[in-house]
Amino acid sequence: MKAMRAANRNLVKELWHFVLHLRWHYQLFILSGGFLLGGLLSSGLEIWSFIIQFLNVHLLLFGGATVYNSYWDKDEGPIGGLKHPPKIVPWMWGASLIFQFIGFGIAIREGVVFTGIYGSSMFFFWLYSTPLARWKGHPIKSLVAIGVSTGLNAVLMGYLAAGNSQLPFWVLVAALGASLLLLSLYPISQIYQQDEDRKRGDRTFAVRYGKRGVERFFIGGFTSGLVLVALAMGQSHVMLSVLFGVVGLLILIVVYQIISSLDSTEGDYSTVMWIKYGTSLGFVCFLIASIILKHIEIDGISWVAKLLLE
Repeated sequence: MKAMRAANRNLVKELWHFVLHLRWHYQLFILSGGFLLGGLLSSGLEIWSFIIQFLNVHLLLFGGATVYNSYWDKDEGPIGGLKHPPKIVPWMWGASLIFQFIGFGIAIREGVVFTGIYGSSMFFFWLYSTPLARWKGHPIKSLVAIGVSTGLNAVLMGYLAAGNSQLPFWVLVAALGASLLLLSLYPISQIYQQDEDRKRGDRTFAVRYGKRGVERFFIGGFTSGLVLVALAMGQSHVMLSVLFGVVGLLILIVVYQIISSLDSTEGDYSTVMWIKYGTSLGFVCFLIASIILKHIEIDGISWVAKLLLE
């Protein structure tokens, strides 16, 4: 009986560790901006389809891919969204794939194009993590994998899930811009992970180009992404795009000052997480408010919508 209770407690503990490694708070608060941008750019919004696929992409696809990556990394130090990552056990590898394939099944209801984009993200996540390819260990390949899977594709899936069947030129421009915004923040978390990455033999962007390279990449990527998203947004919402650009410029200045003060140790973890959560949540809240103004009828806010969106 004691052995059975101990086994049950161990199973519950492992299940909780699996949930932690899904890092759903990270997916929803940091990685959801691209999908939401796709919904904002759509002329209409099929709300239930949009919500279902939003949860599918961030909880099943991104969550499953994060556990899959954690299985191969076996980090002992801080990682994005987890200061003290719990131990990964073998069954979590299979569970991470099950999550992604369940999500793939849900994606099928949105049609061939959406499903293909969803499947390509799964493929790039695999290339990023598995030892058979391990794009994470290469500074440029890692940017391609993350940029396509969580940046570019997220915008496209958000636009399609909103009820569209084609991808106009300016949606593609916005997707590229969102990818650059996301990527500009990506190497920042590698600054405090350099010792762990070197132990695994991963030549990440921060390992290859150093802190100064990360700073330059942030400025170039964030600025380019901001311009592209603002231009795409401005095709239908001029005032909103101006507001987006001004807010983004302020964020650029503040974040660069903070990055410059980092000392490339694990002690930077809290500061880096503050940068990521603060920056990403700012954009997410901006996009959610804009979607509500554009697509949802609420008494008393029509004048705001008219000012920003017409």
